[in-house]
Amino acid sequence: MGVTFSYAIREELPRIIDIYNQAVPTRISTADTSPVTVESKIIWFESYNQTTRPIWVMKIENNIVGWVAEDFYGRPAFKSTAKISLYIDENYQGQGLGQQALDWVFSQLENCEVTTIMAYIFHHNEASQKIIF
Repeated sequence: MGVTFSYAIREELPRIIDIYNQAVPTRISTADTSPVTVESKIIWFESYNQTTRPIWVMKIENNIVGWVAEDFYGRPAFKSTAKISLYIDENYQGQGLGQQALDWVFSQLENCEVTTIMAYIFHHNEASQKIIF
């Protein structure tokens, strides 16, 4: 499966939110209990930057099938630490895209000036627990 990664652009935010909202009712990978809106996530999206804290979209044949983002606290001691968020469209889960996304992120860490990656994974999120960090 030919997956490509690119920096997310503002016009892709609706698709990013669509994929995120697929996860909300499952209670497996997000602490949100109701869907979010594109409007409510504009400031969140704009807080990322392509240099050190990007949002990447995952594409197959030009279709966005997932996204991955790095962020963390703005405190100086955490400058080189990032928390990873990874969401994959429900129609593409179970196909190894999570591992491909992690491999991509790991290949970009030096460019992002990150030395430590962390993730919040719920105990019942077995798919994420199977990905080897």
